[in-house]
Order: sequence, then C-alpha cells, then structure tokens
Amino acid sequence: MARAALSADAVVDVALRLVDEEGPGALTLAAVASRAGVATPSLYKHVRNLAELRALMSARIMDELAERIGEAVLGRSADEAIRALMTAWRDYVLAHAHRYSALGQAPEPLVAEAGERLIGILLAALRAYGLEDSEAIHATRCLRAVMHGFAVLEAENAFQLPEKLDETYELLVHMVVTGLRKPLGGA
Repeated sequence: MARAALSADAVVDVALRLVDEEGPGALTLAAVASRAGVATPSLYKHVRNLAELRALMSARIMDELAERIGEAVLGRSADEAIRALMTAWRDYVLAHAHRYSALGQAPEPLVAEAGERLIGILLAALRAYGLEDSEAIHATRCLRAVMHGFAVLEAENAFQLPEKLDETYELLVHMVVTGLRKPLGGA
C-alpha cells in the first residue's frame, strides 16, 4: 500500500486482512504497519493506538454483519425473517471466523452506531411476534446469544459428534421460532 493511500479506513482494511489470514492474536500495530509498508509511528496519524484500531475494526465488522443480516431479512417477516437472520449470522461467522472473533463484545462508543443498527434489525424481525419493550429486548438478547454461541462453537470445531451440523442448526432455528410464537408465560 502506498504511503499516500494511508487513512484510518485503509489501516482498518490492512488490519482486517491481517486478522483474516493470521487470527486476532497476530494484530499488533507493528504488524499492521509492516503490511502497510510504513513505519509504526506513521499509523499514529490515522489511529491513536491499538485499542482505537480494535474499536474501528469492531465497528466495521458490526456494519458488515448488520448489512448481511439486513439484506437477508429484507421483505421477510416472522418465522421466515428469523430463519434468514439466523442463517445469515451463522454464514457470516463461518466465512469470517477470525474477523468475527476480533469483534469486541464490550460496549464501545465507536461501535455503538453499528450495534444500534444491528439491534434495530433484530427488533424489527421480532415485531411480527407482538413483542414490545422489555419483552423485545429479552428476545433480542436470547436470539443474539443463541446465534453467537452456536456459530462460534462451530467455527472453533467444538462440535465433534458425527451428527450433521446443518441438521442441528435447523433444530435450533425451529426451537427459536417455536419459542417466539409461544413466549414465556404464554398459554
């Protein structure tokens, strides 16, 4: 990368490629600078430190995930939307396992906007179930935990039994949509 082309976005691009290829443990400012063809101090014109770079990366990853999920649920509602959402989340994690594992899970101001967009998509997908206010937030948390947990375990090859993972995931999706149709305390 030419020095003149360096910007905060370009630094994030380089960092994401590094993480995709070598995993999140390889992320250092020195490694990013080396890949960008600059000295490490040159990065400080574009990112304050490694923590800011990680936050910028998390915002980008969250944006990518929200974009992918938003496209998947567009024009769908209720069970069909939840199935599409859950499939898109899993597909993103499996296609970008290292990148996804670099996604910061702690609240971070730089990631808030992208996170709000993703939560908005989840909440919109849940509207068809009549969930509002706190019920919708609880359902969103459960949905995120289920998708995140399964996809991360799958990406890390944590499921070792011979049963097909696609069948397991289809059961999980079925359990989620069934639960959404009959929420806790429902008759």
